[in-house]
Amino acid sequence: MIRRRHSIILALPIALAGCASEVLAPSGDVAVKLRDVLGITTALILVIVLPVMAAIVWFSLRYSKKNRDSEAHYDPKFSHSTQLELLIWTAPLLIITWLGALTWVSTHKLDPYRPLDAETAGVTVGAEPLVVQVVSMDWKWLFIYPQYGVATVNELAAPLDRQIRFELTSTEVMNAFYVPTLAGMIYTMPGMQTQLHAVINKPGQYRGMSSHYSGAGFSGMNFPFYGLDQAGFDSWIEKARNSGQVLTRDAYQALLKPSENVPPAYYALGDQSLYHDILNRCVNAGQVCMDQMMNHGAQQAAAAKPTAEPAAEPAANGAGQDHTGHAAMPDMAPGAMPAAESAAEPAAGPTATPTMTSAAMPAMTPPDAQTPTHADHPAN
Repeated sequence: MIRRRHSIILALPIALAGCASEVLAPSGDVAVKLRDVLGITTALILVIVLPVMAAIVWFSLRYSKKNRDSEAHYDPKFSHSTQLELLIWTAPLLIITWLGALTWVSTHKLDPYRPLDAETAGVTVGAEPLVVQVVSMDWKWLFIYPQYGVATVNELAAPLDRQIRFELTSTEVMNAFYVPTLAGMIYTMPGMQTQLHAVINKPGQYRGMSSHYSGAGFSGMNFPFYGLDQAGFDSWIEKARNSGQVLTRDAYQALLKPSENVPPAYYALGDQSLYHDILNRCVNAGQVCMDQMMNHGAQQAAAAKPTAEPAAEPAANGAGQDHTGHAAMPDMAPGAMPAAESAAEPAAGPTATPTMTSAAMPAMTPPDAQTPTHADHPAN
């Protein structure tokens, strides 16, 4: 039993090293820069942590009751040390400043939505990126290559030294896409699109996974990622294109059914607008796409916006405007409508909206109430 326990303890560092190898020794330049930020941050933190840990041991030994020399160094009148105060405050301030500068620069440089620049190893500025549309499903990954007209399930590949632009969404459940050798993880959400830019610089087979719990089949949402030279990538594309399966809307509906530990599958892309409709929640016939609804609402709002210019400039103190800057409505008594403007009033200009006369809109007042006048309500 003891030997078995020792074997487990000895094997644990090896297993952890295997899990962390792609994090600490990645093959993509974006992941390398993320690792460097992690290493620098850890080193800066250790500048404080290690001296504090050493000081704890030193103080414990120096002022221990068993140490006879501690009474000789004891100073009951000690109350202040300028050197000690400088050390206590200067070191943390410097480290916080360094960490702040590092975080500011790396946050902007490694923004997943930011296209890669010439500082990224292997990337040629101006070259067309590889677009991969990613859909997280229950419980598998769908990868669509719109530039090549193919799609795969639970297998991903990319050519070396070419920028990859991932466009990611989800069918039902929020998830997280993570290929440690490429870049950091990024969330996928239904009805929304996130982006991730990355590059692979060394050939090999790497691990991709879901890093966000999403239900019973979460543990099986793993997939291989292949970094290939251009010839190998072209062969991989042809393999998918000639698989004999076509990703139509009916085939997609079949993939929507929850399934676990799904093996890789390859398709020729039968509908170029499939990802758009997945993102906008309108795959089924008769559904209205979200982007169409939003555009329709924006057009209605623009059409309903008044085009007449105000007759007078607003007061300098902002009177006559609400908190948004729009013209404020006059105060109205309950149950009363504003008095109709006289038809004899001249129009504000050729583009002014015609005024409504009392004949066009009679005052809606109770029979026993007096019709409000301009004296009762201020005119617009």
